[in-house]
Amino acid sequence: MPTKLRLGALPKQETVKMTVSLPAALKADLERYAAMHSQLHGEEVDAAALAPHMLAWFLKNDRGFRRRNG
Repeated sequence: MPTKLRLGALPKQETVKMTVSLPAALKADLERYAAMHSQLHGEEVDAAALAPHMLAWFLKNDRGFRRRNG
């Protein structure tokens, strides 16, 4: 049975570069998530490509942030 992930197929969009430092355990989790996402959607994607979409989803769904910004 396929696993469902909250993050769907990735849209194409304009990007800017930003460098961040992550704890090793978080990087490993992101890489595992990217592998699952790639398998589920049939398109190879790495953790660096997923991270902006995950952050956007988080901000969109954070009620406190939305309440103050929008």
